[in-house]
Amino acid sequence: MTTGTSLQDHSKNAKQLMDKAVDAVKREFSTVRTGRATTALLDLVKVEAYGSEMPLNQVGTVAAPEPKLLTVQPWDKSLLKAVEKAILASDLGLTPANDGNIIRIPIPSLTEERRKDLVKVIHKFAEEGRVAIRHARTEAISRIKKTEHVSEDEKKHAEKDVQKLHDDHLKLVDAAVKTKEAEIMEV
Repeated sequence: MTTGTSLQDHSKNAKQLMDKAVDAVKREFSTVRTGRATTALLDLVKVEAYGSEMPLNQVGTVAAPEPKLLTVQPWDKSLLKAVEKAILASDLGLTPANDGNIIRIPIPSLTEERRKDLVKVIHKFAEEGRVAIRHARTEAISRIKKTEHVSEDEKKHAEKDVQKLHDDHLKLVDAAVKTKEAEIMEV
């Protein structure tokens, strides 16, 4: 089946897929709210503007001037109400305050219960990442097994490489989980 593809190609392909999985997990983590203000928090907020839904960062400047405060400065003042409405509608549990020029969003401290819920959420994201990494490994190993004109020893060696990639990437996900969990549980 794969005469034109070398064992290295299978490993390289698997590594790319695993890298993407780790990046996706880290990106998902950045949208999970901790007690600290971060502009990534509002990345998934969509604003009703100019007849369509637009990401918040495409209608204004999002900033974190203080550890417990986010600000949104819409480029078009007529969108202030729409931005405010979009933030309220998001399930982030944030209450924006509009002063006619800028929207201030205080970041409330998290309750113990909310922290535990957020930890569950990051574990779910992490598991999705682990599944993607395992899938990339399984796929690569099955391709390696089907590679023609290669000795069994070379195939075994390539499989070991893919397994090592798999293990290393799982460690990256686990490290990201530990970091994010510590950030969430920090009072």
